[in-house]
Amino acid sequence: MSIIHSIFLRMFGRPKGILGKLGGIIMVRTNQKCAAWVIGLLDIQAHDRILEVGFGPGAGIQLLVKSASAGYVAGVDYSTEMVEQATTRNAEAIESGRCDLRHGSVECLPFEDNSFDKAMAINSMQVWPDASAGLQEMQRALKPGGRIALGFTPYSGQPQDGVPERLTAAGFTDAHIVATELGFCALAVKP
Repeated sequence: MSIIHSIFLRMFGRPKGILGKLGGIIMVRTNQKCAAWVIGLLDIQAHDRILEVGFGPGAGIQLLVKSASAGYVAGVDYSTEMVEQATTRNAEAIESGRCDLRHGSVECLPFEDNSFDKAMAINSMQVWPDASAGLQEMQRALKPGGRIALGFTPYSGQPQDGVPERLTAAGFTDAHIVATELGFCALAVKP
């Protein structure tokens, strides 16, 4: 691994230390438009229960809490620095019991089966240690009929090719890609 790749991974892929904290500040600005677009594609309803994996500094969580005005938003992130930033950013929603942010890994989600109506991840699948296991876990945590959205900005490094097939292999149906200048989003449904 090159030094540059290692620095970018510490800033954006699996944020850690000072570089991770700086990466979080940058991610708030660079991922917010994509997060809003992906949330729009999920058609969030007021009472939805939503999961975000790899929530980073929590800007997407903020948007989800607003969209699911009478619902519940949970998230898991591998980076303790991101959990801290997102917790600070979403303190009011956490205190009210409408939001739960945890440190953890997508390969072992700390939630019951069939817990969520919608699930999303933005610019994170490409750094999961085992994307297949992560998608299977997200599928397990979704209710039947639940929808998943995986959003990627142009600088994520994630190619579109193969993403719908990965979703299908994890047990999802109707997997397809939607693309704009903001990036692309893979959408699917749990049968």
